Amino acid sequence: MSDTELRRAVRGLAFAARKLERSAGDLTLAQYRVLALVAAGDERSSHVAERLAVAKPTITAVVDGLVERGCLTREAVAGDRRSQRLVVTPAGEAALEAAETAMATAIDEVLDDAARRDEVVTALVDLDGALTQYYTRRIQARVRA
Repeated sequence: MSDTELRRAVRGLAFAARKLERSAGDLTLAQYRVLALVAAGDERSSHVAERLAVAKPTITAVVDGLVERGCLTREAVAGDRRSQRLVVTPAGEAALEAAETAMATAIDEVLDDAARRDEVVTALVDLDGALTQYYTRRIQARVRA
């Protein structure tokens, strides 16, 4: 792959992110990412912050907004008075489902113009897996350090 192709891919991802952002409904992309990670099992703000490679105060602000909206709750962790785990509420599950449906529809519309639509979707699923592995390795390296 040439440098020019890689740059075009980056541009495509950046514009796709904007398309997703505009179609996410009531959620910002930051709120969507946090809800999706909590729904997938990342129950602590510190884990979510590490996975998203952002500072803990940034996650706290997003989580506070999601708690105020009734999408997340904070619960005490048994045996650890200082820790709290995040739980997606039914309202949060509904917001996540609505956002994903709307974003999938928006990307589906864009992909109507893709020459190799199925290959693009497969590549994006592969990218999701690669990003998960990348951030898991980064978190594990920090734990070992």
